[in-house]
Amino acid sequence: MQRVILHCDMNNFYASVECMLNPELKNKPVAVCGSVEERHGIVLAKNYAAKAFGVSTGEAIWQAKQKCQDLVIVEPHYERYMKFSKLAREIYGRYTDQIEPYGMDECWLDVTGSGCMGTGFEIADEIRRTVKFELGLTISAGVSFNKIFAKLGSDMKKPDAITCIEADSFREKIWCLPASDLLGVGRATEKVLSGYGIHTIGELAATSDDFLKCRLGKNGLAIKKYANGLDDSPVMRSDYVSPVKSIGHGITTMQDLENNAEVWCIMLELVQEIGTKLRTHKKKAGGIAISIRNNELYTKEWQCRISIPTQSPTYLAKTAFALFAKNYQWEHPIRSVTVRAINLFEEDCPIQYDLFTDVKSLDRQERLDAAIEQIRFRFGKDAIKNGVLFQKSKMPTERKVDLVMPTGMIG
Repeated sequence: MQRVILHCDMNNFYASVECMLNPELKNKPVAVCGSVEERHGIVLAKNYAAKAFGVSTGEAIWQAKQKCQDLVIVEPHYERYMKFSKLAREIYGRYTDQIEPYGMDECWLDVTGSGCMGTGFEIADEIRRTVKFELGLTISAGVSFNKIFAKLGSDMKKPDAITCIEADSFREKIWCLPASDLLGVGRATEKVLSGYGIHTIGELAATSDDFLKCRLGKNGLAIKKYANGLDDSPVMRSDYVSPVKSIGHGITTMQDLENNAEVWCIMLELVQEIGTKLRTHKKKAGGIAISIRNNELYTKEWQCRISIPTQSPTYLAKTAFALFAKNYQWEHPIRSVTVRAINLFEEDCPIQYDLFTDVKSLDRQERLDAAIEQIRFRFGKDAIKNGVLFQKSKMPTERKVDLVMPTGMIG
């Protein structure tokens, strides 16, 4: 039996919730932005009125204001977004228990076994109308035979719309689209493909396996499968708990970072949270990844392997900083920093040490970090910290960007 997969995307979610709860914002250009005072001054979401002026997600507030002088800036209210996200999923749950979130505002639904409720299009249309009536929000839905094309369909027509991509006609409908429209083809991958004259999904679908594997590794083979409609990854049940794939923490600083010492302080603070979450999930990091955004809003990412899997914030910070110092050229000051623990292992997994590993030192550091964490847990995060962190910091007082990434979204 051919699967029937829906992808529901709540249009301009943050901005739509704010406009729905504040009728005076209706028909005005609105952007939901982080705190200007603490330098989270970027556009997190915008409504269609703001989009018409060219305002885009991720740009600085001052840039958005240059495009639209009458832009209304609204601070984010995450508790509101969580509430409406939960309400939307309750509506989806009336049709299936196979509901897989993809962020706060998107979900895949497998309605293959819900044929008594109608066709995929009919179910999607009923969900669209129900969300609009009960929540006052609009969604775009994609209907297809796999998750990749359902996601692509929800992006093709917005807002408040449904797009079907059928198995017998997907080539005519989507192969002419840019390769970057396909889930899994990010900016870096698009740049590589474009450099070799591969611009459309159809061109990607026709490219040889050997060529893609040579240039893009396993991801190259995966995106070719997606382009040919061969994604068979399942939609997880609503009660499924995905294993954790990576744990990270990131911030936008109150002022631009201008030297290595300031970056070291930020990383040292970020990894305290990561170490805590690693212990909570009973994991150890086998690698570290960092993401650095400069004041021109250009982002660079690097990652490396850790020879001995660890939970130690100190070891994680040293590894992250060494990776940064090796790669960042200081052409511009730094606006935001994110650190992620990747290649996670189970806490109790056996570890093969080499002859040169100072096992006693590693064990001592991990026990010290664990003791520090217990003190912070009992008496507050500021009860004990590394001495360098007592100096004036560019760290914001509120930090909201926690990254705990599950596996299994796309197989």
